[in-house]
Amino acid sequence: MFTGIIEEVGRTVAFTRGEAAWSLQISAQVVPSDVKLGDSVAVNGCCLTVVRHTADALWFDVLEETRRLTSFNELQPGSAVNLERSLQPAGRMGGHFVSGHIDALGRVDVCEARGKDHYLRVSAPNGLGRYLVSKGSIAIDGISLTVAEVDGDSLAVWLIPHTIVATNLREKHVGSGVNLEFDLLAKYVEKLVEARRVD
Repeated sequence: MFTGIIEEVGRTVAFTRGEAAWSLQISAQVVPSDVKLGDSVAVNGCCLTVVRHTADALWFDVLEETRRLTSFNELQPGSAVNLERSLQPAGRMGGHFVSGHIDALGRVDVCEARGKDHYLRVSAPNGLGRYLVSKGSIAIDGISLTVAEVDGDSLAVWLIPHTIVATNLREKHVGSGVNLEFDLLAKYVEKLVEARRVD
């Protein structure tokens, strides 16, 4: 479980196909400092398992389906990635509960400065707008954000300058893929309502 508060922006060193899985190597300074083999780290919001680490690098195995269904298929050497270690029971809850299980690949429609803030509009795949509500929570590339606008299957958020500086969103542009994780509560409510209809 994660909070959506990004600890560090790492850099993709390599993302290559191996015999059993894709291998993702990321350079970083903060997150590798206390991870152990088998720990969970959210990489652009996707929960991955550390399979190797050094003082300044992390390695993860990535399934083909994960690569295909997330923004990982756009990673190149040097690509910025958002990193967050898993939530500690005694830690502060600064964002919202984020599972690290990506629901969909969204596309950036607008990403521009408006005054001192930034405006980001993202389109989700058809039909997923049902999970969006104004003032609700969403994780975009693992970042806990508040939905400001909903229009069908698209959403908009406002970004403070700190979010631009402290995350990979500073490198996003129109057409960029972003990992979307909708609020857990919305998905559980939908499941419960569907079950009652069947009964």
